[in-house]
Amino acid sequence: MSRLVVVSNRVTLPGSQSAGGMAVALNAALQRNNGLWMGWSEKVKAEEEPSTLTEKEVGGITYALIDLSQKDLEDYYYGFANQILWPIFHNRADLAKYSEARESAYYRVNEMFADQLEQVLRQDDVIWVHDYHLIPLAEKLQQRGHKNRIGFFLHTPWPPADILSTLPNYNRLLRGLSCYDLVGFHTENDRNNFAECLRRQEWGELNGEDCRAYGNEFRCGVFPISIDTAEVARLAERDDDLPDSYCRFAGYDIAIGVDRLDYSKGIDNRIDAFNRFLRSNKHRRRKTLLLQITPKSRDKIPAYQAVEKAVAELVGRVDGELGSVGWVPVHYINQSLGQPELARLYRRARVGLVTPLRDGMNLVAKEYVAAQNPRDPGVLVLSRFAGAAGELGEAILVNPYDPEGMASAIETALDMTRDERIKRWSAMMERLREHDVYRWCDDFLSKLNAAPQGLTASLDPASPVAG
Repeated sequence: MSRLVVVSNRVTLPGSQSAGGMAVALNAALQRNNGLWMGWSEKVKAEEEPSTLTEKEVGGITYALIDLSQKDLEDYYYGFANQILWPIFHNRADLAKYSEARESAYYRVNEMFADQLEQVLRQDDVIWVHDYHLIPLAEKLQQRGHKNRIGFFLHTPWPPADILSTLPNYNRLLRGLSCYDLVGFHTENDRNNFAECLRRQEWGELNGEDCRAYGNEFRCGVFPISIDTAEVARLAERDDDLPDSYCRFAGYDIAIGVDRLDYSKGIDNRIDAFNRFLRSNKHRRRKTLLLQITPKSRDKIPAYQAVEKAVAELVGRVDGELGSVGWVPVHYINQSLGQPELARLYRRARVGLVTPLRDGMNLVAKEYVAAQNPRDPGVLVLSRFAGAAGELGEAILVNPYDPEGMASAIETALDMTRDERIKRWSAMMERLREHDVYRWCDDFLSKLNAAPQGLTASLDPASPVAG
């Protein structure tokens, strides 16, 4: 039986507070296939120290952890990955801060990952690489003579060709992806964008799932990531009370937003829309509030610092102008909450506001639906530009660039009859039960097993996750 090797920028150990549905599904697949998960240890080594792997085994899974230097973090992670690729992949080329040094660091760290992976790689291992940090990894392994079956999944959107081409040497990314046996995207739109990028390259083409570019033949597929639907529903049903500090929300109609502090999430647009909603619906004041949970992220990056400042100022202005003694319209929380607490808050919220300007999928939308009370569900208001909109069409779909339209959607959601809410929720929940994160994992690995390139290595066919 072949071993599954997962490679990602970060590793999520079992029991970690940050372990979401994807980590749970990957750990299940790794356990069934004698797996190894490799990624950054989140430790910073001295510049002169050599790169080494530290291995630890937990629950039948081997975790191979690699330290990065501060320069690696600054240039590869904060630099190229998150100040160049992230904004470009989210259609914000204006925020991309390109430099040759950052690009060089990106490929240097991928070389280092390949060097370390090579030390533990077996000939029949099946490799699954995750996300934009490690696009060149297959090419680096190929250059070392490895022919393992290898797949890649992109957790962000893929940009239109005109946006991608603002990146100097963007063809290096395309060539890197052509070295995988299977490349997975969230949506058909992402795959179509990728196909257009290939068509603009000499000899590049995509016909159905079959791709040809840079002398390589590979496959592209659409695999919408999902959540552990049953677990989110179970957590939301728990009888234990929320902390006493949440008692102040009792009796209010709650609209909830949960996002990392990121310019792609459209948090300021959402608060503006909620402000307009309250101004147009005075009878809703002192009865309705927005609970915006926004943990900080990447706060070393200037664009994120600007978003933090703008959102904090907007919250202060709205609360100062509309708030009163005993009622604050926007409750703004800059910290992470655990999944059990979030699930119960989702269940208490009448409206789920998931309105990113651009998002690969957005699992908050799916978690909100899964957490609802079947007899009295809330209403999801969802951006058309989130990948989840392709699966959750019964939500109220909105344009996040239109604050008046979003304000009207909030009013519609609060006025919606119970029968209509149940009808919409039931359709979405049925889809989420059928297509949960385990199904996502199974579908990708099954397709990777069937990929025509590489060795004949494949995962155990009797494994529920391997397909």
